[in-house]
Amino acid sequence: MDQQPITQEGYDKLRAEIRHLEEVVLPEIAEKIAEARAEGDLKENAEYHGQREEQGRVQAKVVQLKSRLANCAIVDKSTMPKGQVSFGSTVTIKDLDLDEEESYEFVGPGEEDYSGDIMKILTTSPIAQALMGKKVGDKVEIELPRGSMSVEIVKIVDHE
Repeated sequence: MDQQPITQEGYDKLRAEIRHLEEVVLPEIAEKIAEARAEGDLKENAEYHGQREEQGRVQAKVVQLKSRLANCAIVDKSTMPKGQVSFGSTVTIKDLDLDEEESYEFVGPGEEDYSGDIMKILTTSPIAQALMGKKVGDKVEIELPRGSMSVEIVKIVDHE
């Protein structure tokens, strides 16, 4: 699998989340499990079973986040090509069927944000994959789970 680009900020954000889960959340859960275990019969101890389930969920999240980081490479957005769609660029596309414009910034794991005027979407998303390397004026057919979408790239804002 190719490594996904990520900014230093995105990498640090994911590392901080992992550290918080491992150093704060999991020890708190372990303490609650010990307290519940001290109450006696574990077969009918809902608190014990609930905390064990939560512990498994948090551990799975840590593994998932570490896996995401392992598949990332820190990239300086300013080194990316100018004038074409790439990691870190903000792209405005026009849906040729609906005659509507949408803007996206292509980001790495942990940096995605679907709220706001400009959605920050992963470089691995179908939209980003279809647009990578394209230039203003290019018309592109994007295959999405709900069907295909014909777009034209109307603007590219290069990375800082």
